[in-house]
Amino acid sequence: MEHASLKIDGSPAKVLLDPLALPLWNEAFLSIDGPQTPEVGVRYELRVRPGLNGWLEYTEITPSRIEMTWHVPGFRERGLWLLEDGLVTHSFEHAGPLAAVLRSAYRGIAAVRLERLQQRLLVVP
Repeated sequence: MEHASLKIDGSPAKVLLDPLALPLWNEAFLSIDGPQTPEVGVRYELRVRPGLNGWLEYTEITPSRIEMTWHVPGFRERGLWLLEDGLVTHSFEHAGPLAAVLRSAYRGIAAVRLERLQQRLLVVP
């Protein structure tokens, strides 16, 4: 499991709960299609680099915890975002044969995602 924490000002939940804008700050995602307002259990059509199609689903949404899962052939990620007094902790775990091949490419990515989330908050007031 990969994880990192970062003190982030603003409302990270606002960005995390804008599913159609996830590709604007998560470079793995090329496009997401589905409802603007996320609901637990609703699947979004997802296209990721290098052009694989799959789905993304929020599995938990609370004021202090946002969990989502995404899946493309051979790869599944379960990601968790903990929001506590300005400290955001992101962790994720991967499964599948493609995940095994890409394991080294995902080292340090939790910290990168937190930095991109912070940068996105500068654009979205």
